[in-house]
Amino acid sequence: MAGSRPTTSISQTSSANVFTSRLLLLLTLLPLTLAAFAFLLQWRGGLTDPITRWSPDHHEFPGMESTSGSIKDTVRNSGSGCTDLLGQSHSLSFPYFRDWKFGFGSDLKPKICITTSTSAGLEQTLPWIFYHKVMGVSTFFLFVEGKAASPTVSKVLETIPGVKVIYRTRELEEQQAKSRIWNETWLASFFYKPCNYELFVKQSLNMEMAIVMAREAGMDWIIHLDTDELIHPAGAREYSLRQLLLDVPGNVDMVIFPNYESSVERDDIKAPFSEVSMFKKNYDHLPKDVYFGNYKEATRGNPNYFLTYGNGKSAARIQDHLRPNGAHRWHNYMKTPNEVKLEEAAVLHYTYPKFSDLTSRRDRCGCKPTKEDVKRCFMLEFDRAAFIIASTATEEEMLHWYRERIVWTDKALNLKILRKGILTRIYAPMVIVQRLRETGVFTSVIASAQKVLSSVTNSSTAGVTSSSKIGHDGESKATARRVLQIPDNASFSSAIPPLSPPGLEGIYMEM
Repeated sequence: MAGSRPTTSISQTSSANVFTSRLLLLLTLLPLTLAAFAFLLQWRGGLTDPITRWSPDHHEFPGMESTSGSIKDTVRNSGSGCTDLLGQSHSLSFPYFRDWKFGFGSDLKPKICITTSTSAGLEQTLPWIFYHKVMGVSTFFLFVEGKAASPTVSKVLETIPGVKVIYRTRELEEQQAKSRIWNETWLASFFYKPCNYELFVKQSLNMEMAIVMAREAGMDWIIHLDTDELIHPAGAREYSLRQLLLDVPGNVDMVIFPNYESSVERDDIKAPFSEVSMFKKNYDHLPKDVYFGNYKEATRGNPNYFLTYGNGKSAARIQDHLRPNGAHRWHNYMKTPNEVKLEEAAVLHYTYPKFSDLTSRRDRCGCKPTKEDVKRCFMLEFDRAAFIIASTATEEEMLHWYRERIVWTDKALNLKILRKGILTRIYAPMVIVQRLRETGVFTSVIASAQKVLSSVTNSSTAGVTSSSKIGHDGESKATARRVLQIPDNASFSSAIPPLSPPGLEGIYMEM
């Protein structure tokens, strides 16, 4: 009996060792199994990693939580060739505007319209229109000429619900020649001058007509935008212009959107709306010490903080006696509008985002490329410098100038200015436009218009004329003055032109 005790002790020790080993194995395998299971769920899209969700590199806006694929994938997979600008893929993964149903009902409030004067092609106008449809805009008044008035472009635009195309015909020019604007002083300093001044007058006359059309269509708000600008409704309860304007108090007549300016990082951009994500913030959205303290670095040797204008765009509530006050503001013949400036929302201005923008702007203006003559044609210093370089330099010299003045190639400087808050990353428009393109919205619009295009004849543009005759006498069947019934004892506030942001001299003004 005494001899069996060691055997029993050894057996008990062996059993304990086996149990301990199995327990350790179980404790080792359990977390590995759970980790593998969690990874499988996340890989299949069933679980959102909270660390990834709230990391600085993860960018979402309301409704994007279930989007498959990352923004970086979207950017990486974007087509760079011209033939792919309006192309499609098999991806149907963007759920923010489910199924892209653009047939807005009559109960949509508030009703928002955008008016523009454009000569751009479909590669620019289609993304611009449908992005703003996603934002809640229901109606567009497009005053077209040049490429935009050609049958291959305009007939496609005419097939889009909610889009009204207005051609620059002799009848239109005669009607605008009878506008009361020509007899008023607020726009007089811009009359009978070339290039940008002529465009500014034309935009104002088109805006005046758009007000009449907006009232007839039952619109609540009207916005004037160029087709190189997108509304960024930050600060709203959802990423929606409709929601943003719905929250505006009823006593507010005009809402001002400070503009941000695109800061391109490459010189080969083809589709700015889906390739550009870095923007320079407006002075109104920055602390003064940050703005002035980093002014020289942010300006990079250019004439001003922004390449072009810095006084934003605005939305006006449709009401009696409303009139344009230049391309950037609205006014009222009978009162000073009650306006508010938004603290988060902005207009994203894609300024010279493509190298070809240098020559395209040059080709639209016949001024001499001298420092004195360009002052007659352009209001802003950078536009003057760009016109001169595009008119006098070789292709290689132009590209060097473009990279030096416009492209942000210094990654260290970019990171520094980003950390200061002067530059910012905005991905929402890029993602929306990319998903619109990938789901075939643009190509389907063009395809549906093919039957119309095939029957187009040259007679469709027989009445289109040059814009150089604006202001000449002519007969009009109906004028904006008659429709609006504006009294003669009206107030006149001078038109607000495109203005540069404050310069360093603004430091002393603030003091």
